[in-house]
Amino acid sequence: MSYAAYKMMHPPTGIENCASGFITQCSADFVPQIPTIQPDELESDWPSTRSIGPVPNLVVSAANVLEVYVVRVQDDGSRDSKASTEIKRGGLMAGVSGASLELVCDYRLHGNVETMAILSIGGGDGGRRRDSIILTFEDAKIAALEFDDSIHGLRTSSMHCFEGPEWFHLKRGRESFARGPLVKVDPQGRCGGVLVYGLQMIILKAAQAGAGLVGDDEAFGSEGAISARIESSYIINLRDLDMKHVKDFIFLHGYIEPVMVILQEREITWAGRVSWKHHTCRLSALSISTSLKQHPLIWSAVNLPHDAYKLLAVPSPIGGVLVICANTIHYHSQSASCILALNNYAVPVDSSQEMPRASFNVELDAANATWLSSDVAMLSTKTGELLLLMLVYDGRVVKRLDLSKSKASVLTSGITTVGNSFFFLGSFLGDSLLVQFTYGMGSSMLSSGLKEEVGDIEGDAPTAKRLRRSPSDVFQDLVNGEELSLYGSTPSNAESSQKTFSFAVRDSLINIGPLKDFSYGLRINADPNAVGIAKQSNYELVCCSGHGKNGALCVLQQSIRPETITEVELPGCKGMWTVYHKSTRSHNPDSSKIASEDDEYHAYLIISLEARTMVLETADLLGEVTESVDYYVQGSTIAAGNLFGRRRVVQVYGRGARILDGAFMTQDLSFGASNSDSTTGSDSSTVASVSIADPYVLLRMTDGSIQLLVGDTSTCTVSVSIPPVFDSSKKPVSACTLYHDKGPEPWLRKASTDAWLSTGIGEAIDGSDNSPHDQGDIYCVVCYESGDLEIFDVPNFSSVFSVEKMSGKNNLIDTIMRKDSAEEGRKVNTQNMNVVELAMQRWSGQHSRPFLFAILSDGTILCYHAYLFEGQETASRIDSSGQNSVNLSSISASRLRNLRFVRVSLDTYAREENSTGNYYNKRITIFKNVGGHQGLFLSGSRPTWFMVFRERLRVHPQLCDGSIVAFTVLHNVNCNHGLIYVTSQGLLKICQLPSATSYDNYWPVQKIPLKGTPHQVTYFAEKNLYPLIVSVPVLKPLSHVLSSLVDQEAGHQIEHDNVSSDDTYTVDEFEVRILEPEKSGAPWQTRATIPMQNLENALTVRVVTLFNTTTKENETLLAIGTAYLQGEDVAGRGRVLLFSVGRNTDNNPQNLFNYYPTQISEVYSKELKGAISALASLQGHLLIASGPKIILHKWNGTELNGVAFFDVPPLYVVSLNTVKNFILLGDIHKSIYFLSWKEQGAQLNLLAKDFGALDCLATEFLIDGSTLSLMVSDEQKNIQVFYYAPKMSESWKGQKLLSRAEFHVGSRVSKFLRLQMLPTTDTLGSDKTNRFALLFGTLDGSMGCIAPLDELTFRRLQSLQKKLVDAVSHVAGLNPRSFRQFRANGKAHKPGPDSIVDCELLCHYEMLALEEQLEIAHQIGTTRQQILSNLNDLSLGTSFL
Repeated sequence: MSYAAYKMMHPPTGIENCASGFITQCSADFVPQIPTIQPDELESDWPSTRSIGPVPNLVVSAANVLEVYVVRVQDDGSRDSKASTEIKRGGLMAGVSGASLELVCDYRLHGNVETMAILSIGGGDGGRRRDSIILTFEDAKIAALEFDDSIHGLRTSSMHCFEGPEWFHLKRGRESFARGPLVKVDPQGRCGGVLVYGLQMIILKAAQAGAGLVGDDEAFGSEGAISARIESSYIINLRDLDMKHVKDFIFLHGYIEPVMVILQEREITWAGRVSWKHHTCRLSALSISTSLKQHPLIWSAVNLPHDAYKLLAVPSPIGGVLVICANTIHYHSQSASCILALNNYAVPVDSSQEMPRASFNVELDAANATWLSSDVAMLSTKTGELLLLMLVYDGRVVKRLDLSKSKASVLTSGITTVGNSFFFLGSFLGDSLLVQFTYGMGSSMLSSGLKEEVGDIEGDAPTAKRLRRSPSDVFQDLVNGEELSLYGSTPSNAESSQKTFSFAVRDSLINIGPLKDFSYGLRINADPNAVGIAKQSNYELVCCSGHGKNGALCVLQQSIRPETITEVELPGCKGMWTVYHKSTRSHNPDSSKIASEDDEYHAYLIISLEARTMVLETADLLGEVTESVDYYVQGSTIAAGNLFGRRRVVQVYGRGARILDGAFMTQDLSFGASNSDSTTGSDSSTVASVSIADPYVLLRMTDGSIQLLVGDTSTCTVSVSIPPVFDSSKKPVSACTLYHDKGPEPWLRKASTDAWLSTGIGEAIDGSDNSPHDQGDIYCVVCYESGDLEIFDVPNFSSVFSVEKMSGKNNLIDTIMRKDSAEEGRKVNTQNMNVVELAMQRWSGQHSRPFLFAILSDGTILCYHAYLFEGQETASRIDSSGQNSVNLSSISASRLRNLRFVRVSLDTYAREENSTGNYYNKRITIFKNVGGHQGLFLSGSRPTWFMVFRERLRVHPQLCDGSIVAFTVLHNVNCNHGLIYVTSQGLLKICQLPSATSYDNYWPVQKIPLKGTPHQVTYFAEKNLYPLIVSVPVLKPLSHVLSSLVDQEAGHQIEHDNVSSDDTYTVDEFEVRILEPEKSGAPWQTRATIPMQNLENALTVRVVTLFNTTTKENETLLAIGTAYLQGEDVAGRGRVLLFSVGRNTDNNPQNLFNYYPTQISEVYSKELKGAISALASLQGHLLIASGPKIILHKWNGTELNGVAFFDVPPLYVVSLNTVKNFILLGDIHKSIYFLSWKEQGAQLNLLAKDFGALDCLATEFLIDGSTLSLMVSDEQKNIQVFYYAPKMSESWKGQKLLSRAEFHVGSRVSKFLRLQMLPTTDTLGSDKTNRFALLFGTLDGSMGCIAPLDELTFRRLQSLQKKLVDAVSHVAGLNPRSFRQFRANGKAHKPGPDSIVDCELLCHYEMLALEEQLEIAHQIGTTRQQILSNLNDLSLGTSFL
């Protein structure tokens, strides 16, 4: 492997930072929208703040992913009848029946977000200004981002970098720092502070209102779209203020100037020296004057405990700061201070002092906190408990602190309050949660509960009651078994001032990190006969993820494999449609339609073959009724669908159409001679594509002309018309579709300027009065062969939106709105890229926006998401044009001038190479409900599901059946919301989507909760079992733990006098569980558990194949390596255990589904010196890493005998890999060693090693043809590739491994897996068939792969990558080249060759405008087609799952 590509296949999901602020809209925008809850009734006793006020955005970051969400609140009461049947998660609370997170925008940055803060504007201008996001990146980069409505995304407003030669003095000679930059912001938004390089404080001065960098503030002022900005920055060197070790800092509330409090430690101490040196921390409060650049000390506090680590600014009106320590909480302000001891380890400064104690014991090291109200803080501890800290105050003086236990929840990495009714628990170790909270005063809670009981008609129980008895098992399904027992109120105190809180979980974001280990096994519904790429979807990854009670097994599959209900042979299929039939007997069709539209069963399945059409009934069984119905069955059908509220079926074939009522034809139409004068020309023209939107049917003929069938709802008949627009203009149309903007408030009406008048327009468009008013509007979307896109309203066909050359743009804006002068100059000859298919759809959801899909003739798929933007120039532009001609202004009045589209990246989709036939098969099928999901299915040679969750597209390929020619949904008695598809081999399959899998993730995932921490998993292929190391924390008496730590020989001399009887200590108890996947969807069964001894940790579990020297045959055994943890006074030792796995089966076939325990029997166990940290089988022998040596053992059926050893790892082996007779070994600090085993002479030889110091995390061999390379990942988030070349002079006669490549991944890679790459088009003829790629998992929940490339492809992609560094505008101004540099963290490192290309950057190529793509390809001497084909081959070759 000389060259490789790095490809991120599953972006990180472990959330590290979260914050909330008004990013996409300002707080003033909210007031009219959200009704308060019956204010007249509850004013008396409910706190007046409890109406859900403005809800800010939620911003989260996971490694290098940044996502902005908006919280959508469904309030009770204003729901329509259809939606009220849904039971929202968390029940009803405070007038809210549900809340969900909806994605606004997401970005993959070229750098990991270290810390994040929201720069807000103080409430000076009535909430008309928006907040900005401040991100900090490694070393000392700071970027401020603001939301730009015109592009519906984030835009960088300022960048501040304190790296490079001119800032070297800030480091003072140091190379490595304990943490990255830390950013905090003044609550009134006057300035921010960033702590870099340990002791350098950068002050960011915020621009005052109306004095920003941008000149056109006044123009923006009317719209209120201006965000907070940073004006300038300067540096305070904290060393000059005599500070040594800064732990945290924060800005206080309630001062005229910004006041920063710094927590610092003067002299460092540690737990072993606490009896001599304690209370070493101190607070210093500095008043920051940004104009004078002065920072006088205004107050300070000394003698804080050495384990203080976090500051929390108390909101106004109280003010002051909370200092959180491991065993105490302190409150300090300029005038007062108080303290609360949390457990027995809290020590007062002098023994005379008495400390108030909390009512229970808790340790607060590693807690996160946020404010629920101005005097209640919520703390989340390291065990996932939520604690409420109340400040009991009088005026501005805090009298005391009260701590009370609330409920248990997920282990958090960050926590933020979102508005006044929600908080978000961001988690690195489990799923993150959005929780709604509400509180009342102690006594009044009851009466408000009673009043609510009167008001709440819909619910089945009064709110307060339902929260108390809400069954936690229901929620456990929803949160994958995370303990979201966040219900009920906190115990109420006798005091009336005590607040009682209730919580309800509203939404959760899936996290599959940290991936400690994974194994590659067969799926349950695998197909043994599959070949090629379809064979890949037989496999799945079973990953150890999470920690403690959030520990889980994540079963990841890159491709969807539907569960087959039945299949039949059906050759020659061209298309399929299912239609409903509603008998006209139901008197009121509209009311029944609303109630059960989703659950109505399909009536007929229409299958179009080469030369005929089949019709099947979709009752209990699919029975063919082709002979007995009036459908057109003599030829193939082009399309079929329902009209007139499902009362009629329309069937369109090549030369005509039929309208049917059930099985009987009510109207027959034919197209052709009658429409035009010359009969000869029209003979050749047949229907090419059809789009149906009740009551219209749009037809595109093969000669590029357009016809429209207009339905009359009163008579249920249709008539043919040719829209005058298309009759006069002879621009040939390449693709067209109808878009039905449904609902009582059609979305597109908001896009025309006169939003308040638009209802009138809508009625005029509908025409016939008897159609129900909430039918919405219908539009026709057309693409011409010139590449222009136009949207018309139907049936008037006046143009409402048009874009020139759509295929190249990332933002589609109506041409009237664009300044066209610049565009005219450069007309680039784009290589005839026609749009061959269009689809536009808005899926259900209160705030959903339409998506527009276009397929180009070269197989590229463009996806656009609509949004609204009211520009300022709308008014002026229209006025000036209105003077020229009256006609123009009247046209522009109805235009959708506020409509814009933003391009959505689909880089996970591998496009298909289109066959160059002029016959184009329709590929997009929109589905509203398949297994409860909505989206569209793309058939063809790379079938793919596009599912819509939270207004975001999730792209999941389906590889298992190869190419798919037809697809449709089916809902009947036997197939509940399922699907039918026909493969190109002529198999018709009726399937359902697997229900246990969650699709709202980058890959479909199923989480199996373990209630413990998984450490390592392996796959036992013969029996389809997964042995897994799990540790569960157990509370034990402290005296019991201490006595077991003593060396047994020395006797028991331990003083028990200072250990009280009730002290407990948490010990991890280890076991190996053997899990078996049940039939798909069911929970996995534990077939056996192997417990470890007291204080024994299982470190590794592997399935090994050993050669039994007695019986002369191979045995497959389960090997476990362990270590005893007995403290530093006892010599380390460990055990190696071998187990055989059998199954006691019965020959009785009736008992097939009975529960059979797997027979696990221990065949051998032996205690060795040192921890057994890694095991591997090597040519029938067992290789054991035991402490500082590795030993090779032979197996004779009863015991292991050592045959060879080598004292190689100096410290501790973290990973061990074998290929043939080669061994690769990674040490925890001393990098990698490469050994070989010689059978004759029984020798283990060290071939070479890496002489650098490297903290290894994972190692693996990489095989490319006949080349062997060694891959290693390290603690600094890098990967390196080494090779063994004894003939090269720089390898010191072969002692030293040489570097072949190095790359900074940005995440800690914890496991590599070697998988054979799939052959693609250009590798079939070459010798590179024995190619392997490495799939890797990381600790922040991302998956990726390293795939070898041949030199020609590598050179092409590398020169493209260099171009893209400048061609793409990178979010937050980050440089992809510097991000991918090897990080040595201060250690000596000789830079290696740059021979890995970064697909994270290359995937931006397809998102560039078409002209730019062609231009860049031309500059590097290749073609766009060639580049896309290389990228496509790479994603095809690595579609492993």
